[in-house]
Formats: sequence, C-alpha cells, structure tokens
Amino acid sequence: MNEMIILVDENDREVGTIEKMEAHVKGKLHRAFSVFVFNNKGEMMLQRRALHKYHSGGLWTNTCCSHPNAGEVLEEAVHRRLVQEMGFDCELKEIKSFLYHAHLDNNLIEHELDHIFVGYYENEPEINKEEVEEWMWISCDELKKEINNHPEKFTYWFKVAMDEVFLPKDLKDYIK
Repeated sequence: MNEMIILVDENDREVGTIEKMEAHVKGKLHRAFSVFVFNNKGEMMLQRRALHKYHSGGLWTNTCCSHPNAGEVLEEAVHRRLVQEMGFDCELKEIKSFLYHAHLDNNLIEHELDHIFVGYYENEPEINKEEVEEWMWISCDELKKEINNHPEKFTYWFKVAMDEVFLPKDLKDYIK
C-alpha cells in the first residue's frame, strides 16, 4: 500500500495529500519531522540510516525523522516513528520548524517543512534493522567536528537542522 503524506504551504497549512515517493520525485512541499534525543551527559543519539533506504542510505542523521501520514496528528506521528525506528519512546517537545529544498541521491528531491522535536533518554535503543543500520551517542562538540571534517557522511537535512538545534541556550530548557 502506498504511504500518503501531507502537502503543506510555507505556513504549514495543509493543501492536500500525495504518495510519499511521488512527493520526493516531484519535489512537492510536505510536512516532516526530525527528532533529536539527548542523554544527561548532553550527548546526542544518532542513527545511521539503513543501507537500502530509498534515499540517503548509510548516512548518519538525527535520532529519528519521517513524515506524518495523511490524517495523522504530527505529535502522534513523532512518537509512532520513534518507537518504530528506535524501539523506545520519551517525552518530546517541538522547538521550531524550518523549510528546506535539496536534490538527493536516486534523483529524488526533499522539499520539506521540518518540525524539530527534542527529548531525553538514558538507555540503549532497540533499533529496527529495516530502518536503522547502527546508532551511537556522541558529544555535540565531537559531532560538530565530524560534520566539518566529513560532511558527506551526514544527511542533508541533519546538517541544516543542526543550526536550529545547537542554540546558545541549554536544550533542557525546552523540556521543562
């Protein structure tokens, strides 16, 4: 069955639905989300996308990212996908959203209004190998160095979102 996702305008107003792959072939603006999970050491949980993913396979990215399905509430989709990909759930708070447009591998186009959610978790995930190749905790300083030294190892949207997540304020302020 084809997965239907939500088309939006630049103000995140729903304007229709579209099959997920068609959205990425035609570069249609759609709603998406990115989840960033941290532990008490301030380390971020990253995942490396499964090698067979339809785009960006094998690249490192934030803890979880996806799209709400047509008719699905954004906050429900965020928790659903976190459990499906990483095997756990935690309290999440939306901190902001951003718009981006990028040409990716396999002649696909990402044109997303991406909502950023942050959360905290202290245990190891139980990754879904259909979605995730591997995972790790990494300090924010080490991550910034890795992105600067090896940008090709990371997804496009993750590098864009980093500027939105690494704010001068303590991320714990968003959760409390």
